[in-house]
Amino acid sequence: MKPIVILFLFINLCVIQNTNSQNLPYGFPDTDRTKVSLNQGWKFHLGDPEAKYFEKEVDDSSWKTVNVPHTLELTSLALDGLQDEKTQLVFHRKVGWYRKNITVGNGNKKVFLEFEGAHQVTNLWVNGKHVGEHAVGGYTPFHFDITSYINKGQENQITLLVDNRRNEMIPPDPGPFDYVKFSGLYRDVYLVETNPVHVTFNWETLNSGVNITTPTIDPVNKNATINIKTAVKNEKQAEVDCELVTRILNKEGIAVLRLVNNKKIQAGEEYQFNQIGSLEDNVQLWGIDNPYLYRVNSVVKINGKEIDFVETKIGLRKFEQDPVRGFLLNNEPIELIGANRHQQYPYIGDAVPNALHYKDMLQFKEYGFNIMRTAHYPQDNALIEACDELGILVYEEAPTWISISDKDEWWNNLEKSARTMIRNHRNHASIVMWGAGVNHRGYVPRVHNIIKQEDPTRLTASQGARWTGWQTSGLTDINANMLYGPFIWDRSEPMFAMEGRTGAAAVAPFKNDPLMTGLISWTAHAYYTFHPTHDKANNKIDRTRSGMMTIFRYPRPELEWYKSELLPKPFVSIQEDWSPETKEITVHSNAEEVELFLNGKLLEKTQPSIDTIYKGLEHAPFHFKNIKYGAGKITAKAFFKDGKILETTKETAGKAYAIKLELDTEGRQFTADGSDILMVYATVIDRKGNTVPNTNHLIKFAVKGDGSVIGDNASINANPMFTEYGVAPALIRAGNTPGSMTITAKSKGLKSTSSTVTLVPNSNNTLLNNAKPVYDFTKERVDLGASDQLLQFGWNPWYGADDAKNTYTFKALKGVNATIEKGSEDGINRWLGEMNVIGKYGYAYGDGLISLDDKGVNLVFNNLPKGTYKLKTWHHAPSSNSDLMDPNKDKLKSATIHKLPYEKKIIISSESLIGKKQIETKVTAGKEMQWESPGVGEVIFTSDGIKPVKINFNGKGNKGVWLNAFELSEWKNF
Repeated sequence: MKPIVILFLFINLCVIQNTNSQNLPYGFPDTDRTKVSLNQGWKFHLGDPEAKYFEKEVDDSSWKTVNVPHTLELTSLALDGLQDEKTQLVFHRKVGWYRKNITVGNGNKKVFLEFEGAHQVTNLWVNGKHVGEHAVGGYTPFHFDITSYINKGQENQITLLVDNRRNEMIPPDPGPFDYVKFSGLYRDVYLVETNPVHVTFNWETLNSGVNITTPTIDPVNKNATINIKTAVKNEKQAEVDCELVTRILNKEGIAVLRLVNNKKIQAGEEYQFNQIGSLEDNVQLWGIDNPYLYRVNSVVKINGKEIDFVETKIGLRKFEQDPVRGFLLNNEPIELIGANRHQQYPYIGDAVPNALHYKDMLQFKEYGFNIMRTAHYPQDNALIEACDELGILVYEEAPTWISISDKDEWWNNLEKSARTMIRNHRNHASIVMWGAGVNHRGYVPRVHNIIKQEDPTRLTASQGARWTGWQTSGLTDINANMLYGPFIWDRSEPMFAMEGRTGAAAVAPFKNDPLMTGLISWTAHAYYTFHPTHDKANNKIDRTRSGMMTIFRYPRPELEWYKSELLPKPFVSIQEDWSPETKEITVHSNAEEVELFLNGKLLEKTQPSIDTIYKGLEHAPFHFKNIKYGAGKITAKAFFKDGKILETTKETAGKAYAIKLELDTEGRQFTADGSDILMVYATVIDRKGNTVPNTNHLIKFAVKGDGSVIGDNASINANPMFTEYGVAPALIRAGNTPGSMTITAKSKGLKSTSSTVTLVPNSNNTLLNNAKPVYDFTKERVDLGASDQLLQFGWNPWYGADDAKNTYTFKALKGVNATIEKGSEDGINRWLGEMNVIGKYGYAYGDGLISLDDKGVNLVFNNLPKGTYKLKTWHHAPSSNSDLMDPNKDKLKSATIHKLPYEKKIIISSESLIGKKQIETKVTAGKEMQWESPGVGEVIFTSDGIKPVKINFNGKGNKGVWLNAFELSEWKNF
């Protein structure tokens, strides 16, 4: 068995256009980097691969105007009636020409075109000159340096030939594959400008871009060590003196770590800075229930001037594939339950806007899924970012299916695709494993090895199937198999189902056995395929295959069980419709008992099924069999352990009467960018509002406002639309004009309905609009105590004496000092040295000052510049752990200060405090604080820049007041 332990930090690289911030300790730098979306306003022509449409004089006025994401052709659910092979010889094997004019400003900037993905060979011309070709594959990003091809300060013409014809050297071609490889310029396109000295793209080389790991993450003590490697390239003609400033920011934008390094970089050199630091306090771990993301803010400076800027999002976590306990996340075992996901959508194929990628993962979260596999290729940045934000683990793989080639060029392109996938997504919080094989066939040594070379921190998975022979993990970390039936497994190592069946009976064995690490079911959504034998292969209107949901993301009824098993919220639902054909009722609930009623009459009371097929589940389905149908209402009443009662009802559907329209706007905005898409669902209902499931009505959709129904007048059987489960779906594309849009659904013989949605302005043309503030506060930690106090790195000593004037001079805040003042002339201050208290920061609160004064003790700050400040203070009454091994043990014979009576609570007060002028905090005590936090007070105050700021610490019982240490930082009144 192989215990695999992975400890690291996960990051999502995102370049942000800069701006100046006002009234902040530190704002976004005014650098030369910009990143502008080029998604809107392309001229498009289908076909003619041998044409010379790249020539400047070509008249494209008759070409269609399109927006990205874009597919070469819309596709019906029946694959346009085409009977193609699984090798996809004909379908979408075409080319598309895209032309657009761009203007680039004057100056000495580098200029790049960045593509998140295009199917599958892309050639670029600028102003009629060929720049280059990307022929690695259609599922990973790439860029072109167009600096020497453009005319600065003028309009420039860019032309793309995006070629999706079959190419036996580019995986997943030559096939076969059980999915459709769609076409077009189907992911985002950007114009990126930088200083000649700049951070490189992640995918350029093994050492390019930003690569962040954590050598340690400690979920117990909540700390992390962070290693940040940032590659900066000097494309000037001379050496530069470069400084890299990297800040880690919490959710409030406050810098919790700052790293600074300098290097002289030679002309033409790409240098990788290697910075390391640690976080000790208030570390938030990333997890499925708390997907906390930090930001890593990296600034490149030349001669003190900020010239380049990138920013990342990071998640701190530890995961482990344990041979006994299974998969551990932050030291806790979790069962990995989720689904495979294809990126395609109805009609538009792979050309999916970012909002729908996010919606897919929001829906995963709705059902309690905690893992997603990208079947069978790298997927969009927006999808992985959604998993980071929502707390969903990811298994990602390079583009293959079953077959492999014997051609070196094919393998080289597979390797390049895998390397680019990893470099592009290696820093994401959500990704925990890479597919290191070929689907069905098991592990591939070459793929495993290059993954480990690129990313030694994550798990690799083998991708086996029982019909390709007995499988183990082999070279890889995880024995990842396709479990659709009996399998051979000797239990020498955990088994992980990268594919498998769906539903309660499928999940049960994995919940029952910790060595069965998890199940990623096949598949989340119905998908396009030319597989010849699936149950809808010859359907005239819908040939999509499989799916826990339809290809329109409409949940199938049996999917509701997952909510009862995977989510803690009390839940109950009835799976079947109540109709004359219904002979059995299945209720999904996490209750202890369910009663079933027909028209108010109790039919049966039962507990969850004890069928052995459900062994291991916490909440098996409730089965009510041999139910005699009667028209009316069937009601399930669920009784929960805490006394809560929930009920749900289904009613016999009457005659179809009207349409109910639902716009899926939850968790998202609808953006007027010309390419955003909104899913809408028109449900046929009777007069009582019940869904009529078995209707053959066709629903016609119409839009009033700037937008359109996708597939309208396109002869792809999209509008009017047939119903499934009584629901007709449609895709509504946004126009470019913000404002109100009204969507209407109607059908002959039914009462029509309309609903309105607001199109919000497009704020994504540049990433400037997504910029968040940065607060980099100067701070200083001060440890109070007598001359024998024990210091720690990062703390500054304040050595105090009982009968002296005690002043501390700050190092970070120039010209500022602090004094300790007695509250009254009768007060007594005593300074104590190290008392050997066990616990985090025990060296700080194991010594300090105790003041005996009915007026308390004052901490006075002198010469503080005008502004807002935060003061954090430690309050602990120490007692010693000294023994024979302690060099200070003799001190206890004379030290009695720690035995003085002390206040259990302290009041911190000042007229300078913001808000309340006093707060109360506890005082802890003792020699052992391993599992308890010491007393800590926090106040925010202002200084006028003239008068000293006096902070008073006092109690209510005229006993001693302990002040052990403090941290003073600049602040902003949030």
